[in-house]
Amino acid sequence: MRAVGVLALQGDVREHVTTLENLGVTVRRVRTPGDLNGVSGLVIPGGESTTMSRLLMTSGLREPLQSLITGGFPVLGTCAGLIMLAREVLDGRADQWSFGAIDVTVRRNGYGRQIASFETPIDVLGSGTVPGVFIRAPRIVRWGEEVVVLASHDHGDGAHPVLVRQGSAWGCSFHPELTSDVTVHGLFLDALAEALR
Repeated sequence: MRAVGVLALQGDVREHVTTLENLGVTVRRVRTPGDLNGVSGLVIPGGESTTMSRLLMTSGLREPLQSLITGGFPVLGTCAGLIMLAREVLDGRADQWSFGAIDVTVRRNGYGRQIASFETPIDVLGSGTVPGVFIRAPRIVRWGEEVVVLASHDHGDGAHPVLVRQGSAWGCSFHPELTSDVTVHGLFLDALAEALR
C-alpha cells in the first residue's frame, strides 16, 4: 500500500499519524495539493470544522480534494472530519460547506459543548466494542439508504449512527485516534487495501 495521508491543517493530526504508524502504515501529512500525489487514502481529523474549511480553501486543497473524493478516493473523517464529508450540516455558519461525500445530515456539537464531553463503549458491527470518545461531536440526525451504519449510540433519545460508510467514504462522530484502540483505522485500512487489489 502506498502512503496514507492525514490532512494536517488543524486538529488531531499527530494522534492519527501515530495510530496509522502503529498499524505499520507509511503516513504523509497533507498540507498542499502536491502532498496528495501518491497517497492511497486520506484521514480528515477532528478539530474545528469552520477553521478547517477555511484552511482547505486558503491552502488550495479544496478543489483537488473535492475532485478526488467525488471520484471515489478513500477518505475517513472523524468528528470535524465527518462534518466535512456530510451532505448537510446543521447549526453551522452561513458560509459552512462540505464535500458531500456521505448522504447524512449532521448537527454540529450535537452531543453538547466541550463541558458535555463523554466516553462510552461503542459496538462496531462485526468488530467488537471500541471506546467512543465524544468531544463536541457531530450527531447524525438523518442518513440515506446508501449509507451503511457500522455503529450507533443511544444518548437517551434513540439510537443515532456514530460510524458510517458510503462507498469509499467513512465518517465517525467520535475520536478513535484519542484511544489505543485501532479498530476504526484498521477497518478503513482493510477497505483501502481491498480497493487497491
